Amino acid sequence: MSNERIERRLAAILAGDVVGYSRLMGADEEGTLARLQAHRRELVDPKIAEHRGRIVKTTGDGILIEFASMVDAARCALEIQHAMGERNVSVPKDEQIVFRIGLNIGDIILEGGDIFGDGVNIAARLETIADPGGICVSEDAYRQLRGKFDSLFEDGGNQQLKNIAQPVRVYRMRQEKAPAAEREPRIALPDKPSIAVLPFQNMSGDPEQEYFADGMVEDIITGLARIKWLFVIARNSSFVYKGRAVDVRQVGRELGVRYVLEGSVRKAANRVRITGQLIEAETGAHLWADRFDGALSDVFDLQDRITESVVGVVEPSVRQSEIDRSRRKHPESLGAYDLYLRALPYMTSIMPEDARIAMGHLREALRLDPNYAAANAFMAWCHEQCFMRSGYAEADKAAGLRHARTAIESGTDDSTALTIAALVMAHLGRDYPLALSTIARALSFNNSSATALYFGGHLHAFSGDAATATNYANRALRLSPFDPWAYEAYVALGVAALQEGRYAEAATHLAKGVQANPRFSTLLFFQAASLVLAARSEEARPIARRLLELEPDFHARVARELGIVSVVAEKLVDAARELGLPE
Repeated sequence: MSNERIERRLAAILAGDVVGYSRLMGADEEGTLARLQAHRRELVDPKIAEHRGRIVKTTGDGILIEFASMVDAARCALEIQHAMGERNVSVPKDEQIVFRIGLNIGDIILEGGDIFGDGVNIAARLETIADPGGICVSEDAYRQLRGKFDSLFEDGGNQQLKNIAQPVRVYRMRQEKAPAAEREPRIALPDKPSIAVLPFQNMSGDPEQEYFADGMVEDIITGLARIKWLFVIARNSSFVYKGRAVDVRQVGRELGVRYVLEGSVRKAANRVRITGQLIEAETGAHLWADRFDGALSDVFDLQDRITESVVGVVEPSVRQSEIDRSRRKHPESLGAYDLYLRALPYMTSIMPEDARIAMGHLREALRLDPNYAAANAFMAWCHEQCFMRSGYAEADKAAGLRHARTAIESGTDDSTALTIAALVMAHLGRDYPLALSTIARALSFNNSSATALYFGGHLHAFSGDAATATNYANRALRLSPFDPWAYEAYVALGVAALQEGRYAEAATHLAKGVQANPRFSTLLFFQAASLVLAARSEEARPIARRLLELEPDFHARVARELGIVSVVAEKLVDAARELGLPE
């Protein structure tokens, strides 16, 4: 066994490379090399020496530098990027040499003048997600730098970097004044989430698949356009990128969108595989990716199925990304939409204490925009939760119904707002005809809305239509299986099974619902009651005890208050009596 000790030390690491180096070399190999060498000789190497850095290695278009100080590394990076911007002012765009830089601080291993370890790997991966002319900084590096520069740090959130086990929180380092070469016109983002669907790449080498891919992208654009809170770039604009290798961050800047959906189509024999991925344009972060396989025997059915699946999953993915984005904004810059987003995470537990936190955000949103349909709908739901689980106060019922009617009568085409308002009208107003017609209206605006299908299944089950409830629930689970509101599908399936006397099956569905949302007390009640009805009372008793621990003031009258079809409501109340739960 070797007694040679591994040499380690803490170091600041700068990793940089040239954007589009292969393209530059392909266009003008000798000219590119000459320009890069001149930049190295006249700017880069002197700056590294000035800030006491050590060049570890270079790789044609890349460079790895070690510094003893994170501040020195950052100052060197900023000065290089600023100077490169000024140098590029008079250079044609297709000849400009532009750097990306990643900065990290961490433990490194030294061996023969080279350096290794996660500290190096993270810096290298950060460089790949940096903007052209930009600097990407790890959270560890950011802690060393904040307060020491006039530069702005933009929080890019947690990023899963290639071959790095744990997500890394990323910050983008901007200069207060960008060099003239970086001041490109940029289309302003609209005041709601925006997305462009790029032409899917045909990987088959079969020209016939080009029509299939283009047709599917057009269908996806049409489907996304039904999500009324989403701004969707028209086909004519997004298809200008057809056949081009593009950087999604460039697409975001040029089209003024926050999200980009891209994909590919590959044919083998009589089968086709479609891949898709949703990317946040500003950071390059992947929000969702999946693949779909099918037979080409019925190409239109395949197109429809994939379109529905993609549209169904994009909506909750974008919504979650928007929630995360709103959390990173400074409180003084929050608008009505941001305040609404901040309320949403508190809407899944269905508990009064969380509802009251959400109400604070929604109240402020409605102060800014009293006619905001989504904020009115979710405010109505908050009041409904407080009514059902906090003493049945008539003031909560009246306020819930008032906000729900405001949302429905606003003329909104926001399917989510209509869905939540319908739920409240059913539970607090027992107006199932209005609730179900409002769900139908929501689905007419967006028939791929998993939210409308989840809660629509719930309402059809409660009104006694087991077949429609089952159909809606299964469609919703297929569209968005990891949705925060997926538990509602199991409510629908469980209540539908209870209505038809399939008690053991109901218990199984409701157990899945509890697993998806363990703090939803009504789900625990339904699960315990279904076990009693399935002659499994001993299994039900610990669930009933957990229910009372979660909600000490629980009363089985909730089954009647919710307006569930009477045959099911009475079965639930009878089971509650056997378990000793208060009515």
